[in-house]
Parts: sequence; C-alpha cells; structure tokens
Amino acid sequence: MPLPRPVTHVIFDMDGVLLDTERFYTEVTQAIVGRWGKVFDWSIKSNMIGRPAIDSARYLVETLALPMTPDDYLREREAMLAQLFPLAEAMPGARALTDALAARGVPQAVATSSGRRLFELKTTRHREWFAGFPVVVLGDDPRIARGKPAPDIFLLAAAELGASPTSCVVIEDAPAGVAAAHAAGMQVVAVPDPGMNAGQLAAADLVVASLTALNAADLGF
Repeated sequence: MPLPRPVTHVIFDMDGVLLDTERFYTEVTQAIVGRWGKVFDWSIKSNMIGRPAIDSARYLVETLALPMTPDDYLREREAMLAQLFPLAEAMPGARALTDALAARGVPQAVATSSGRRLFELKTTRHREWFAGFPVVVLGDDPRIARGKPAPDIFLLAAAELGASPTSCVVIEDAPAGVAAAHAAGMQVVAVPDPGMNAGQLAAADLVVASLTALNAADLGF
C-alpha cells in the first residue's frame, strides 16, 4: 500500500530500524532491574524507546520503583552496552532498502536519539554504510532543544537535507518517533518490534512487519 502523499526524501531512525540494537537495551536493562525482582517487558519498553535517554530512565525508575536514580541507571547501563554495541547487526532488509533508494538518487538521512559516543559504537561494523548517508543527525546535537516526541530532530534532518518537512517520510519503530514525525508534518512508516503491541503504532501512515516487506516503490520511488 503506497503512502497517502508523494515524498522526495527519506529519514531513518536507527535503533530497531537500521540496526538490531534494541535487544541489547532489553538484555542489559533486565539484568539491572532483575536484581530487585523486577521485569522489563514491552509494556514498559514501548513507552521508553525513541525518547532521550534521561527521559526513558526517569520513566523506568518511577514505573518500576527502582532504588536507584535515573543517572545511576544510565551509567550502569552504558558501561554494559558499550561491550555489546560494536556487535550490532543490520536489521533485516535495511541495507537492501537504503541501497535501492540510493540507486534511485533518493536523498536519505539518519535521525537518532543516540549521542555521538554510542552512535560510533553501534556503527563499528557499518562505517561504510553509514558514511553513505548525506545527513546524520544525532541526539546530542546542540541544535536539538527537545527530544522525541517533539519534532526537533526530524525538522533538523529535513533542513540539513534541504527538504520541506511535508516532502519527507520517516521510518520509525517507536511510538515517540511516530508522534515526532507527525508533529514535524511528515508521513511515517512504522516497523514495530514483534514484541510490541502494534496498536501503539497505529497512527503511522503505513505499518510493515519488517523492512524486507518495504521497497522503494512502496515509498513512491
């Protein structure tokens, strides 16, 4: 099913869309909260993914009543994740889709809530691939005043691409990302994790089970 409106530019979220990193977040967070007999599942995670790290940490600590501060959680989590991120693989269909779009001359950007240090770790095995994106906007860019679900990061990506927001489509896996893209005036294709309640992404203009089920023609190219 094609998008409702034609687009000229494509903006990708990274975690859970281009790179299979979300499982690392789940594994590490469960290891931390499990010390107090807590369970980190998708009923909690779906309200965290895509948001700035500190916002997600506050939500986790409050929701699970953890006896630690959000900053303590983030410090512990980051130390553990730093060992795993360099192992990240591409999500199924991601490289094929971005290559197909590039072959058609479609301008593409990455807009991720990850800061520079984590971005470098996550893309350790994918330098050449990510170097092919003309625009990469990171979550710690000082020009971004608010994280997702605010539209700031996507508006900045569009500006860097020289595109009108209404001419962009965002590929996302998180409810906060879908909300951010719509707030920016962009269309959204959602690619939910199998563990997530897909209803949380129902606001997207198009929902696909995997990027293997999405091709350039579906985006109008």
